[in-house]
Amino acid sequence: MGRGELRIYLGAAPGVGKTYAMLEEARRRAERGTDVVIGLVETHGRRHTAEMIGDLEVVPRRSMTYRGVEFTEMDLDAVLARRPEVVVVDELAHTNVPGSRHDKRWQDVQKLLDAGISVLSTVNVQHLESLNDVVAQITGTTQRETVPDQVVRAAEQVELVDMTPEALRRRMAHGNIYRPDKIDAALGNYFRVGNLTALRELALLWLADKVDEQLDAYRAQQGISDTWEARERVVVALTGGPEGETLIRRAARIAARSKGADLLAVHVARSDGLAGADPAQLARQRVLVESLGGTYHQVLGADIPAALLDFARGVNATQLVLGASRRGRFAQVFARGVGVTTTALSGPIDVHLVTHPQAGRGRRAGAVPAALSRRRRLVGYALAALGMPLLTLLLRTLPDLTLTNDILLFLAGVVGVALVGGLWPALVAALGGSLLLNWFFTPPYRTLTIAEADNLLALGVFVGVAIAVSWVVDVAARRTREAARASADAQTLATVAGSVLRGERPLPALLDRLRETFGLRAVSVLELTAEAEGRPARAREEGAWRVVAEVGERPPGSPSAGETVVPVDDRLSVVLAGRRLEAADRRVVEAFAAQAAVALRQERLAEEAATARPLAAADRMRTALLAAVSHDLRTPLASAKAAVSSLRSHDVEFDPDDREELLATADESLDRLGRLVANLLDMSRLQAGALGVTTTAIGLEDAVPRALDELGPAAAEVATDIPADLPAALADPGLLERVLVNVVSNALRHSPPGRPPTITGSAHAGQVELRVIDTGPGIPEDQWEHVFLPFQRLGDRDNQTGVGLGLALSRGLAEAMGGSITPETTPGGGLTMVLRLPAAPHPEGPQE
Repeated sequence: MGRGELRIYLGAAPGVGKTYAMLEEARRRAERGTDVVIGLVETHGRRHTAEMIGDLEVVPRRSMTYRGVEFTEMDLDAVLARRPEVVVVDELAHTNVPGSRHDKRWQDVQKLLDAGISVLSTVNVQHLESLNDVVAQITGTTQRETVPDQVVRAAEQVELVDMTPEALRRRMAHGNIYRPDKIDAALGNYFRVGNLTALRELALLWLADKVDEQLDAYRAQQGISDTWEARERVVVALTGGPEGETLIRRAARIAARSKGADLLAVHVARSDGLAGADPAQLARQRVLVESLGGTYHQVLGADIPAALLDFARGVNATQLVLGASRRGRFAQVFARGVGVTTTALSGPIDVHLVTHPQAGRGRRAGAVPAALSRRRRLVGYALAALGMPLLTLLLRTLPDLTLTNDILLFLAGVVGVALVGGLWPALVAALGGSLLLNWFFTPPYRTLTIAEADNLLALGVFVGVAIAVSWVVDVAARRTREAARASADAQTLATVAGSVLRGERPLPALLDRLRETFGLRAVSVLELTAEAEGRPARAREEGAWRVVAEVGERPPGSPSAGETVVPVDDRLSVVLAGRRLEAADRRVVEAFAAQAAVALRQERLAEEAATARPLAAADRMRTALLAAVSHDLRTPLASAKAAVSSLRSHDVEFDPDDREELLATADESLDRLGRLVANLLDMSRLQAGALGVTTTAIGLEDAVPRALDELGPAAAEVATDIPADLPAALADPGLLERVLVNVVSNALRHSPPGRPPTITGSAHAGQVELRVIDTGPGIPEDQWEHVFLPFQRLGDRDNQTGVGLGLALSRGLAEAMGGSITPETTPGGGLTMVLRLPAAPHPEGPQE
């Protein structure tokens, strides 16, 4: 039996109708005679969803007990034994109860698919692993349950169940998604219009990428090389020249005109391994492309137009941006150039030829390095000056040779000179050899006159062949040297990239690698000060530069203190000390310098982000504090003031019972005010990192009653189950009591009448766990993190319950003691807060 097929219903948020659509498909298949069963469906109390199950066969769930609580999960073994054609498995990203065969439900689904059973399932976009951090940034909620993207991408079908934010909020308001007591909190937090719009766009874009992959796979299977304009993709070709930035910005503007268009930059490197582009320019242009949201690619090719078009067709590009040729008009007479050739062969791809300041000016003529060393060239000249006369004397002693033999021997001599000294010595040898042949071996002898046309032709062929051979030898030597140089440069840059990626601090690692590679004493990155910027005269002064990074011994503090200066931009320069570099090395150093600028910018951005994060958090704290204190401090103050003013009044006579009630009101209000002020002060200390913590071994059987006493009569009905043999916990006594008071107070506030919270204790893996269990309305899992934010009151409908600091402060205090607080769902409904603290070590026995 083959592998089953997976069909996934993707939604942007809970409540869009994924489960409903999945059940509709299950019913359609069942009506067509397909054997369909329900493995697991979560209705979440939604009546219409439950009705859709109808008469479909439901495989009973498996009951499991975890930490004394009963849970149900899909019975994988029962489904495998039943072996239906199709099984419905809801919530693909769900985490199974510990003790299940697999940790995740998607792993159960993989097992079903391997058994040949097709699966219908659902997933929300916030549960996709690649989008988890993006969703957390948008909504402020981190999803703990995720599914790898490749699992969803591997599905045979992914169907988007879409709904506008306004329609989804109407469904929420009508009670079709959450219970009434959770609607206000959901609409004001996760289900805001902005959140839902952003999540909807994420779902659409993710699915578009999935569809794009399917289209590419289909085109590859069918061997389709023509461009299908299903999506705009703009490819910009980079040569490594100075015009690259102009082309990139032009291509970015073209891509921006089409929503969702892709920008791709490509550089075609020569397949012979020879360097033809400036690595420093390419490095800067790559950074620019990525900053504009594009991607950078590099391909090899001997035929640049063909390689460029192969890449464009491979990525299904719709537009191609090229720079106007830098070659002069004379050069274009003999070859059409890359732009014209590419345009002629592009087919349906639109080609944009963009003009730039370098167009038509010809390629910048740099100093062409000699193919051979100076010593070999001198030896070649010596051979040409001495070898040709010696060969003439030798041939004069052999009178039986014909002119043809003489020419061949002189040609061999010219080739030998070319092999030793290169082009120019060989040309000298060819010229000298032709004159000697004419003077001594061509009739009439000892004159430069040639009597016979055949001899003239022979001498002409000799000179032409000698020049051609000399040119080929020189070009071969030059290309060999360039290839070796390019290979060394590539290896150096690859080593640099690896060392930078592996290092924790990329800039020092980059400079240290530069120093080692070129055998330098020291390397510095200098930045022009603000006073000297834009003032060339000041830039030459000693104090005009500031060292931002340095490695080595006695690093230069100004450009004049080093042997080589490589400018990066108007403000940054890399200064090398120890030896002066060759011109050929400067290109690689420029690439180093460009990467150093990028690394410096990343370090500064990271520093700014690290600095801004606590400032932003403190600012949010201050803003929220001012907003909350304006009401929540006034309420207990007003109550206490009213009670005391009434007692002091002489206009009304109060009996003892009334006086006792007013005193109790004042006392309760002042206690509440004291707890509120204490929470505010402790939260401020936590934010400032100034909270003192002294841990000691504490028995929870003693700490819990003290906390309940602090809460007064309201906590009298709280049930406790603390084992007598429970290990002691390492905690600060005062802080632990504060944590318990806040957590139990929160549980009391949300517990229904007659069903007080329960406190249980246990030990596990070197930790002591205390569970505060309530059976109230609970909190949706995607809102768990919100309850730990200061000034949050999820589900509260009044402003009489405090500023929302209790749980935020409790988590901070618990973490300060080395513990943690995490929420869990109470089986049957409600919320369980789990306080985990390190277990105290067993006391050592008495020493002998």
